[in-house]
Amino acid sequence: VQLVESGGVLVQAGGSLNLSCASSRSVLSINTMCWYRQAPGKQRELVATLTTGGSTNYADSVKGRFTISRSNAKNTVYLQMNSLKPEDTAAYYCSARTVRPMGVYWGQGTQVTVSS
Repeated sequence: VQLVESGGVLVQAGGSLNLSCASSRSVLSINTMCWYRQAPGKQRELVATLTTGGSTNYADSVKGRFTISRSNAKNTVYLQMNSLKPEDTAAYYCSARTVRPMGVYWGQGTQVTVSS
């Protein structure tokens, strides 16, 4: 599975961004799609997950501000980020967890910078 993220830019606090993750494999065949982020000097953090069945889960730090979704037709997963804060500044990575065959795949990341 190849994943390509896009959409990361410099944005002011309070603004919005929509990140995209294009998958080479049907997103419906991927057990779980995830967005992670990693800020400089910090561990990679799980931000949001979306299962094949449509269940979502979010880190407490982004609940109510971020939304994960997908387009089955475009094999793309999105991360809509609203009310951005400087602490949201990080490299954002898309990840896919598959069952058949079992594996974990990563994109190259896209940088989000939120200025105060």
